[in-house]
Amino acid sequence: MPLFGNTFSPKKTPPRKSASLSSLHTLDRSTREVELGLEYGPPVMNIGGQSWKFEEGQWLTESGGNGSNRELQRLKKRNVQLEEENNLLKLKIEILLDMLTETTVEYHMMEKEVKEIKTQHRRKK
Repeated sequence: MPLFGNTFSPKKTPPRKSASLSSLHTLDRSTREVELGLEYGPPVMNIGGQSWKFEEGQWLTESGGNGSNRELQRLKKRNVQLEEENNLLKLKIEILLDMLTETTVEYHMMEKEVKEIKTQHRRKK
């Protein structure tokens, strides 16, 4: 009996036959279409009891507040539009105030010149 020899040599197991665990390959085409479905809709997931659907690049809730969520998004878009319009109007008001200030300064300068001309004209008389 060898001290460090290899006395234990188990038999090698034969390779397993590759059998599919799925029974879908045995179904005909129409049954597979019903089971798997060929029409893929938008991705849907369930988180915390709330159903979410991915539409138009955003996740929307399906359960309960679907209509109000769409309304909220519509209102957000409208809010952004109104903020942009408001900023444009503020800019226009600022430009108009600058124009009014410039015109007022010109008017006062002209008024001052007219007074000076009047005083010079009175001195000549």
